Amino acid sequence: MEPIRRGDSDDLFEAVVSQDSVMRWLATGRADSRSAARAMCDDHVAHWTRHGYGDFAVRDAATHTFLGRVGLRNRAQHGVDLGFAVQPRAQGRGIAGEAGRACLDLAFRCLSLPAVFAFVLPDNTASIAVLRRLGAQADGTVQSSGLHCLRFRFDPAGTAAAEHVVVDDGGADLQLIHVLGPGSPGVAAALRDGLPDPFGVNGLALVWDDKQHTLTAVSEGRPVASAGWLLRDMAFDGSPRRTAGLGGVLVHPAHRGQGIARTVISVAVEHARAAGAETMILLCHPDLVPLYTQLGWSRLSVPVTFQQPDGARASPLTTMLYDLAGLPHPTISVDLQGLPF
Repeated sequence: MEPIRRGDSDDLFEAVVSQDSVMRWLATGRADSRSAARAMCDDHVAHWTRHGYGDFAVRDAATHTFLGRVGLRNRAQHGVDLGFAVQPRAQGRGIAGEAGRACLDLAFRCLSLPAVFAFVLPDNTASIAVLRRLGAQADGTVQSSGLHCLRFRFDPAGTAAAEHVVVDDGGADLQLIHVLGPGSPGVAAALRDGLPDPFGVNGLALVWDDKQHTLTAVSEGRPVASAGWLLRDMAFDGSPRRTAGLGGVLVHPAHRGQGIARTVISVAVEHARAAGAETMILLCHPDLVPLYTQLGWSRLSVPVTFQQPDGARASPLTTMLYDLAGLPHPTISVDLQGLPF
């Protein structure tokens, strides 16, 4: 299993996209063209760039024959879901199950995701059977890609580790660890690596709230990145909204430019979703806006206020928002209802 690349489009077309018996269960509902396969590969590559995980090309270990694709997809309104499509001649050999188990292993033991979902058409009994064997539990119904689907849910405790599957996830031994609380001061110091003001906020003389959750990325036994968040009711245009405040996103200087931040942020969003957040919000410098925009965040143009020991204060930082529940963006103001994060 290797991340799908643009060069896999012909294999994807021959094995999956050209096959009515496979595509009938997917979003398009029918076989499609080579150009559609190329567009799918482009989308898969973009997903990997945005989240640091995604769909894999599954190949026979001995012959390198393309057998299908399986992977983790992050859907903004639904969370991370497990999907698979196996070429007809390879079906019935347990490929979807074993590759799916490897993806769940990646999701829970490497990424520390709080949950993984799967969406399947009600008549797709073969895929439903695979999901149940992997430990999925029925979790209602949902509209996915415009289709009425059954939703299944995987939890970390309900999945067994994968065996006999070689997975190249491009993660270079990266493991994410989620803990309650603001995290270790020693880890924070190690990530700063002597930088006196890594966030560029010391000159603002602000008092910051402690994080309720911390996600730390570890590589070769050493912390390389972290992020924290808290959950509280904030006021959007005067109405309360359950919101997760993201902050403290920091990558060690020696590990920047490797896409680690994207994965940490993506997983932090999923933890916020699992905790009941309807929206996620962060405060940052304007030069970070392009990064968060690429990750699906939106810049707010309305005034934002927060509390300080001497009273309410207008935020001097740029505010970014990530919608988790299809709610409208504020048009008047946002009040963080507490200290900044």
